[in-house]
Amino acid sequence: MCRALIIGAGGVGTVVTQKVAANPIFSDVMLASRTKSKCDAVAAAIGGGRVKTAQVDADSVPELCELFRAFHPDIVINVALPYQDLTIMDACLECGVNYLDTANYEPRDEAHFEYSWQWAYQDRFREKGLTAILGCGFDPGVTAIFTAYAAKHHFDEIHYLDIVDCNAGNHGMAFATNFNPEINIREVTQKGRFYENGKWVTTEPHEIHKGLHYPGIGERESYVIYHEELESLVKNFPTIRRARFWMTFGQEYLTHLRVIQNIGMARIDPIMYNGVEIVPIQFLKAVLPDPKSLGANYHGQTSIGCRIRGVKDGKERTYYIYNNCDHEQAFKETGTQAVSFTTGVPAALGASMWAKGLWRGAGVFNVEEFDPDPFLAELGEQGLPWHEQFDVDLEV
Repeated sequence: MCRALIIGAGGVGTVVTQKVAANPIFSDVMLASRTKSKCDAVAAAIGGGRVKTAQVDADSVPELCELFRAFHPDIVINVALPYQDLTIMDACLECGVNYLDTANYEPRDEAHFEYSWQWAYQDRFREKGLTAILGCGFDPGVTAIFTAYAAKHHFDEIHYLDIVDCNAGNHGMAFATNFNPEINIREVTQKGRFYENGKWVTTEPHEIHKGLHYPGIGERESYVIYHEELESLVKNFPTIRRARFWMTFGQEYLTHLRVIQNIGMARIDPIMYNGVEIVPIQFLKAVLPDPKSLGANYHGQTSIGCRIRGVKDGKERTYYIYNNCDHEQAFKETGTQAVSFTTGVPAALGASMWAKGLWRGAGVFNVEEFDPDPFLAELGEQGLPWHEQFDVDLEV
């Protein structure tokens, strides 16, 4: 049996808590965040006294350790802000707790995404005999597990990897982000970056784009952006010659992004306003719709997967593995939209892989370093069925 502590009570935290609470392998469950009332609402919706709640400042190692020592978790599931990854990892090391997250660390003052800060914890987690599992959402997360599955079962060498992420849903808002606006806008407005022939190639934001067809959805304009799983995948699968990440954006969304940037609302440096220091993007977050509120009116599907070209038994082959998730079905089950659902389900499932002893080791691991089979065997049962297509036109 396993005691699980979840940090973060947004849309993703709501899904994680529901899935963890429903899994009998977790004997005790606690949800904690800066705002305890949010945790209480999630716990009340689940009912039965199954979920305990607490207030914690995830920027404070002493506060985190006080909570850890009171609750005695076996594993912490971090779905707080990426800025807080390192303080939570520090607290896990101090208190002897295993760790899992869904997104790599980001410094507050720079839109910069890489694993180096967390990989630097390798020796400390190894010496403590603790497991740290990085990037166990959907992308990063399931996309990396899809790649590991392809490498294990369908390829001798993977040469070309294109991760494709389409959200064809409509929430009826003029402009809203599907997860924390501060993180979302930083992610999609940065320069593009992809890996080719042993080097990283940088592009202007949204410079490379083309129409791609998504199952059950149709054609959507897709843009090359940088996503952190590329960094770990080219490291762990060194036969990859090129790796890219594509995401769909509507023209109206891109227009809003340009305006937000042009008028300075995407700035992450503090300014003075009426004698008070504020960060423009944090103010913008306060006035935009809460991503957790979008689910009730969200229609359509997401489609996320990996398009892979490589060699098997001396012959070139192509392979497409993907999941489609329906916003309305996600809301019906969890009260959240599909973007929260597709991130939260893998995090809860990854924690159960650790609890069952299937994903363990001393050190820091990206998810593709573990056996993909037991995870994918349960993913469909948890609400994210996956599909395969062989020897098809990958379009990329």
